[in-house]
Amino acid sequence: MKILLKSPPILLAVAALLTVLVVFVSVTDMPKYITSSPRTCTNCHVMDAAYENWYHAPHEKVTKCVDCHLPHGNIFSYYYVKFESGAHDVLYFSTGKTPDAIRIHTETAEIIQSNCIRCHTETVVELSAHDMGRNCWNCHRDVAHGVRGITLLPVQDSLIYPVEEKRGLE
Repeated sequence: MKILLKSPPILLAVAALLTVLVVFVSVTDMPKYITSSPRTCTNCHVMDAAYENWYHAPHEKVTKCVDCHLPHGNIFSYYYVKFESGAHDVLYFSTGKTPDAIRIHTETAEIIQSNCIRCHTETVVELSAHDMGRNCWNCHRDVAHGVRGITLLPVQDSLIYPVEEKRGLE
C-alpha cells in the first residue's frame, strides 16, 4: 500500500480528485445545501412560489421544509432522502429539464402524509370518522403553503386545484 501511495500517477490522480472535489464544493456552495434552513430550498428559483406561499401560511411559525418533506423515522433515512432529492434536483436543474410546475412524487406524498400524522397524532385519533384513505392536504390545502394559485409560474396550481374564495376577507 505504501508503494502505491508513492507512485507519481496515483499521487497525481489523488491530487486531481481532491482538486475537483474542492472546486465542486466551492462552486456549488454545497455546505449551504446540508442545512435544514428553508432558504436552502429557494436556491433554485423554481421553488420561490412554494417558499413564498409557505412563508405566509400558518405552518411557517412552527415548521421548516424538512419537517414535512423528509422522513423522521431515523437519521439514515432522513439523510438518504435528503441526498436523493438533492441529487435529483441538481440533475434536473443543471440540465434544464425542470418542469414549470413542481409536483411531489408518490414517495414524497407518503413522507408528507406520515409527517402530518406524526405532528398531529391527537387530532387524527379524534377524527376517526374521517375518510383516512385521503391525504391530509386534500382537505387542508391552504395550511402548509397558503392559498393555492399564488405563483408566477406559467402553469398555475389554480388550473389543477380550483381556488376557493377567501373566507371572511370580502
